[in-house]
Amino acid sequence: MIGKLTGTLDSISSDAALIDVNGVGYVVHAASRTLSKLGPNGAPVSLLIETHVREDAINLYGFWDATERDWFRLLTTVQGVGAKVALAILSVLAPDDLSLAIAAQDKAIITRAPGVGPKLAQRIVSELKDKAGDIALGAGAVTPAVAVNGSGKASGGPAEDAISALVNLGYRRAEAYGAVAKAARDLGEKASLDALIRAGLKELSQ
Repeated sequence: MIGKLTGTLDSISSDAALIDVNGVGYVVHAASRTLSKLGPNGAPVSLLIETHVREDAINLYGFWDATERDWFRLLTTVQGVGAKVALAILSVLAPDDLSLAIAAQDKAIITRAPGVGPKLAQRIVSELKDKAGDIALGAGAVTPAVAVNGSGKASGGPAEDAISALVNLGYRRAEAYGAVAKAARDLGEKASLDALIRAGLKELSQ
């Protein structure tokens, strides 16, 4: 089982890279975000690999880091999400953005990925809301101040009201959720609604 490939970038197609490892070319499928980071042909490259073995094929999927790979694994546990759809989602949403979308139960942003309709997006955010926390994240980590409750809405009183206010101003729910999460971290759990909204707007304007 291949877990990592390190070699030279031979070429890039629309959905895969050809990596030369000691004279052997490996076709590695990857999200467009990952492919865009690989550099020019002939550049050294190293990718984490997820190997899928079927009766008629062995497919390699490449990832820039462990977080992206872990999200791929998690997404493919959802019924209706195969490797192709998982890569499509990771092409339009970075791991931290995907984490925020699921925490905020923002199915609309996930439907931006080709092949993901409203029903599948709803299934993704519903099934993964309790599993996403197992993946180590950076700035997109969810804080207790705006934790998601069983109804799929953020809890914490003023935090949810601040998110709603920002959404009403035209921001996407995942964007508002992330901004208020950071504001809550900076200001503390006792922050007022007005303070959270002002801090959230400042964060979104940067």
